[in-house]
Amino acid sequence: MIDDVLRSLDRSRKPLIVCDIDEVVLEFLDPFHDYLMSCQYRLHADSFRLHGNIRRITDGICATDDEVERFQEEFFSTQDKWQRPARDAKAVLDGLEADADIVFLTAMPPRHAVVRRTLLDLHEFRFPMIATEAPKGPVVSRLRGERNVPVVFIDDMHRNLHSVRNQVPDSLLINLMANENFRRLAPYPGDGVAIARDWRHAETMIRNHLLGVRAFS
Repeated sequence: MIDDVLRSLDRSRKPLIVCDIDEVVLEFLDPFHDYLMSCQYRLHADSFRLHGNIRRITDGICATDDEVERFQEEFFSTQDKWQRPARDAKAVLDGLEADADIVFLTAMPPRHAVVRRTLLDLHEFRFPMIATEAPKGPVVSRLRGERNVPVVFIDDMHRNLHSVRNQVPDSLLINLMANENFRRLAPYPGDGVAIARDWRHAETMIRNHLLGVRAFS
């Protein structure tokens, strides 16, 4: 999967934008809540996590860790029935495509990659996708390779942003999360990570970063 993307990038000299999918390009938490409701459970925004926040509607009992894992597995198996694009994601990425190579990097078991690809194509997100449970930093480093191009990485999870910061320290790191309720609960992502309110805000950050890089190149 990654080898195909590497071949497509091999001769490009465009900036590279690597973008997470869940809660970034596609809404995850609201659709996941809708799915849980169909199972007689509800997702509560009490803390920045899933475990402990999923409770049965009838009696308020928390789902066990095994149940949470099962819910996620079933949800991703049928994600094309639930998930939808985050607001302005497609418009912004389509607008950036002329100026940058765009790659989706999703922390998802590869067994769900076909369903995810189908869902992305349904919403006309035609950019190449890599599905992996490996740390994202080394993947982004491989995608850049020996090319001296600017890198932008967008993700909702701090560990992924930090992983890329460690491997590609000169990249622009953007923390973006579609769900406002959980975004308010998120801890500070750390120094060197920009926080975007939404995709339009992220677009401004990206364009300013690329303009700055060109000015000093």
